[in-house]
Amino acid sequence: MIQHKLVIAVILGIATLGGCVMANKPVNPEDASQKSEWELVWADEFNGPNIDSTKWSFEQNCHGGGNHEQQCYTNKADNAFQANGMLNIVAKRETFTGPAQNGDTENTATLPYTSARLRTINKGDWQYGRFEIRAKLPQGQGSWPAIWMLPTDWVYGGWAASGEIDIMEAVNLKTPSDAEGVSPGTLESRVHGTLHYGGSAPNNVYTGTPYVFPPEQNPADVFHIYALEWEKGEIRWYIDGQHYATQRQNGWYSQFTENGKLMNGAEDAPFNQRFHMLLNLAVGGTWSAKVNQKGIDESIFPQSMLIDYVRVYECSANPETGRGCAKINANAKLVKGKTPSNTD
Repeated sequence: MIQHKLVIAVILGIATLGGCVMANKPVNPEDASQKSEWELVWADEFNGPNIDSTKWSFEQNCHGGGNHEQQCYTNKADNAFQANGMLNIVAKRETFTGPAQNGDTENTATLPYTSARLRTINKGDWQYGRFEIRAKLPQGQGSWPAIWMLPTDWVYGGWAASGEIDIMEAVNLKTPSDAEGVSPGTLESRVHGTLHYGGSAPNNVYTGTPYVFPPEQNPADVFHIYALEWEKGEIRWYIDGQHYATQRQNGWYSQFTENGKLMNGAEDAPFNQRFHMLLNLAVGGTWSAKVNQKGIDESIFPQSMLIDYVRVYECSANPETGRGCAKINANAKLVKGKTPSNTD
């Protein structure tokens, strides 16, 4: 496995279940499909002994993610570490006191769990591309792993006016699902791809759709590849190379106030700016603790999210827009978006 990863890391331009081709393949100028190549521009294979501080920084706070989550994010070695070619993010049942907010040296908070949240801000920031992560997820009531993106520059204002891109989120895997229409006793196996946008909270909105794994492929049992392709005006979600959802600019928007007047951003705003990636494992909060069996089952902890690799690709056909490299499934769900309220 580790040897396999090293080979892939060296050969830039290799496609991984994404419909890409080798960068040095001969190109027929008349064949546009052969020009549509994803080129590797950033990656972490997690092969070294320590987390690469040139690529990742730690959030350290007991803020609860703004969702009343019950973990403090730390930089402790037992909450995030590399071993056997994997990044391990571990949520533990232990009381911890830390900063109430990132960088707050005066105010503290105490919560009953610890975990880690890593981000690439100002170390890996991208506008458009393919983002691919191979991961094995935690399980149990109260677990909330996420692979996602936030704006680096917050051009349109506070969350979620400047957007949020959720590549993958899941809650309470392998607990009895309370999803509408599922048979009683069915174990939770959904992962979710979502966009957050609109105005600054509380005027934010979101749209997305789940992907439901069959019982023999629960994402808490085995590794899967979660990917997102983002081009100007369109964002697509993939699992193990299967395109399952699309959202387009006519279904998202950004609103902000300028000189006392409510304004709409450009037609593709807010997803026309630089974003960075985050990896974290939350505990409880207003989503995972409110569904399935409710609350937090403290007996399941510690729980871990394992990340085999993170790879970021640029579309060589048109890096400025990200267009020209898409692998499209005609049966993928086109998610209906939301429209803004009238401006003045």
